[in-house]
Amino acid sequence: MIDLYTWTTPNGRKVSILLEELGVPYKVHSIDIGKDEQFAPDFLAISPNNRIPAIVDHETGRSLMESGAIMLYLAEKHDRFLGEDRWATIEWLMWQMGGVGPMLGQVHHFVKYNPGKSAYAEERYSKEARRLYGVLDKRLTARDFVAGEYSIADMAIWPWISRFEWQQIGLDDFPNVRDWYGRIAEREAVQKGYDVPHHVTPIPLP
Repeated sequence: MIDLYTWTTPNGRKVSILLEELGVPYKVHSIDIGKDEQFAPDFLAISPNNRIPAIVDHETGRSLMESGAIMLYLAEKHDRFLGEDRWATIEWLMWQMGGVGPMLGQVHHFVKYNPGKSAYAEERYSKEARRLYGVLDKRLTARDFVAGEYSIADMAIWPWISRFEWQQIGLDDFPNVRDWYGRIAEREAVQKGYDVPHHVTPIPLP
């Protein structure tokens, strides 16, 4: 049994989607970051950086924070979703962790939640978001998935792209990303994982 501590964010959905894809039993613990529940002592004992998601694997006794580390751990433990080329999978997982997540997160902060506060920041991060979409679109030329076959790299990137409306990006501008996004959105495990810890809205579609 896996205990999953999570909330309805792209980083949280990365792990719940993977758990659904793996079909392993897990128990969900909601950590409402809007109520600062990530600072509770019990949660900090598992995730010292007070960020979701985190897991406790009761089979091995290991607890882990950081979504990328959790995904690698689960994929290696179950020997699934590491892609045709393991290093390509890790490469694109790290691309999401180092680029897509932080940069699109800044777009959400300045463009969606604080519009008009800093024209410089809005322009800077919106421009970077479009650049990253372009990188992904080029990578998906003649590929169905970023590392050849469906992998944790796709599962990590996809929830961030699912907020394309927050980023004011039209997926038709990036047709390879649009098609890839649709293929993943159709997966039953993705649809279930998207609604963890609870349903908020249907998966956005272009």
